[in-house]
Amino acid sequence: MPQILSVSTHLPPNLIKQEEAVELSRSVFSGRFKDIERLLTVFQNGDIEQRNVCMPLEWYGQAHDFEERNELYISHAIDYGTAAVTSCLESDMLEQKVDYQDIDAIIFVSSTGIATPSIDARIMNNLPFRDDVKRIPLWGLGCAGGASGLSRANEFCMAYPDANVLVLAIELCSLTFQKDDYSKSNLVGVSLFSDGAACALVAGDQSHLRTKQVRPSIVATTSKLMPDSEDVMGWDVKNSGLYVVFSKSIPVIISDWLGPFVHKFLASHDLTDKDISHFVAHPGGKKVLEAYETALNFDNSMTEISRNVLRMNGNMSSPTVLYVLKEFMEAGPSKGEYGVLAALGPGFCGELQLLKWE
Repeated sequence: MPQILSVSTHLPPNLIKQEEAVELSRSVFSGRFKDIERLLTVFQNGDIEQRNVCMPLEWYGQAHDFEERNELYISHAIDYGTAAVTSCLESDMLEQKVDYQDIDAIIFVSSTGIATPSIDARIMNNLPFRDDVKRIPLWGLGCAGGASGLSRANEFCMAYPDANVLVLAIELCSLTFQKDDYSKSNLVGVSLFSDGAACALVAGDQSHLRTKQVRPSIVATTSKLMPDSEDVMGWDVKNSGLYVVFSKSIPVIISDWLGPFVHKFLASHDLTDKDISHFVAHPGGKKVLEAYETALNFDNSMTEISRNVLRMNGNMSSPTVLYVLKEFMEAGPSKGEYGVLAALGPGFCGELQLLKWE
């Protein structure tokens, strides 16, 4: 079975406290919402204390067109991605640093900007990769992207057991902020979303790379799409950029839909939720985590790491589940324990992985 050998994360330089985000939102939206103070309670209720973003706070109160936003996305994504890849290959989780020449494929995941050639190609020009590395960019998966990237890496390594694959997820959600969008979806998005990058190294079972500790093997993966649910979450693309689509029904959908999805997946491997020691969940928000617990009959100890990542980083979209996975790997689960990695995204869709620490 392919294994996840190391995970690295990289945060942008501008740390924003939640109180600062509240003040920015109050100054931008107070003239448009009669009940702005009531609506601003979404910031306090989200269980987020701070977030990192790529631009200084004052930038977000100004007008910016799509071209400027996208140019910033490209330049920052290259910088953050280069740093995340370097850290991943030099991780303390590994027995020794990994040579760039040992990487056979790069799966690049993002949904917050557009670049052709894609960001992975531009990063390859910064670092000494082989010129025959397989490039697999994935766009439009949103919050499910990090988990989907790991699943696609697993499939690559199943086909090529000696392969080593990087999964690089970068999102700069803050660049999509629209100060002239007076929808409640935008206000909720402002209270949740942030920026970040993460990189994971996945190796086939015949790879020569080794780690210093037990690491998660990917036992199985599964995907699921809810038909005719495009309006649950995603982007509307307009002249000034990307406008968030964020349905208030998401927690209810998770509670009704996720449980059967996970239980059927586990049953196909002769397991139940009682066999799962670790729940590596993408923390879409406080209510989303509570919906996970309800749907899967987990107490809040199972979402503690996800909750902490959300509290200190906000929702970075696709990289966030890799931040959670990194903390699980550093905590040192015991050999033989099972975990489920889960993320949900636009579509509406879900991605699951059954992990086993070995």
